[in-house]
Amino acid sequence: MFALTNSWRTRLGGELEKPYMRSLEAFLLSEQSAGKTIYPAGRNYFAALDHTSVDQVKVVILGQDPYHGEGQAHGLSFSVKPGVKVPPSLRNIFKEQAEDLHIDQPNNGYLLPWAEQGVLLLNAVLSVEKGAAGSHQGKGWEIFTDKIIELLNRECEALVFMLWGAGAEKKGAQIDRKKHLVLEGPHPSPLSAYRGFLGCKHFSKANAYLKAHGKAPINWQLPESEDRQTWR
Repeated sequence: MFALTNSWRTRLGGELEKPYMRSLEAFLLSEQSAGKTIYPAGRNYFAALDHTSVDQVKVVILGQDPYHGEGQAHGLSFSVKPGVKVPPSLRNIFKEQAEDLHIDQPNNGYLLPWAEQGVLLLNAVLSVEKGAAGSHQGKGWEIFTDKIIELLNRECEALVFMLWGAGAEKKGAQIDRKKHLVLEGPHPSPLSAYRGFLGCKHFSKANAYLKAHGKAPINWQLPESEDRQTWR
């Protein structure tokens, strides 16, 4: 059921054989056998890793768990595919980018172009039951995603970690601040974005840091989708 690709397999493949991941796999199979709908589709549990290899990572944006609405989650934190209504937190991310970088807000929420440039769009928990936010917390995903963060912290140089909200800040507490840039702030949710996420300028700070360390900055401007209805 679980399979890692590219450079993640050589670094973390052994984690898949450990008891906590075997237990997680059994839990997911049991939930599916009981007729429950799980998001994203199983083939997309590791989509963030599939699209951004270890050696490509420049920026890590850490989310909580996948969207739990139909047609939303596809394995990249905060992202939805073209044609899907842009969720409120992502709208605030786009609003902040527009003010910070003087770019246009896109008409879709498909963040794959970021992932392809080295932005690891990682959730702390990689699956969720339909309509039940947080339903797969404490089942083992957090251990696995901690291993991902530990690996990046140890093996990579001059990464940018964007940690929004108390949960993300706690998960990133062990990141070496002398080795990497850690940008912390409120979650972009409408419930908290006004407390300091809006105006944080994390995106320009990230690009300035990357350039200062000899890395190409991220082009945060997303291409337009042919579907013009995603902001309804």
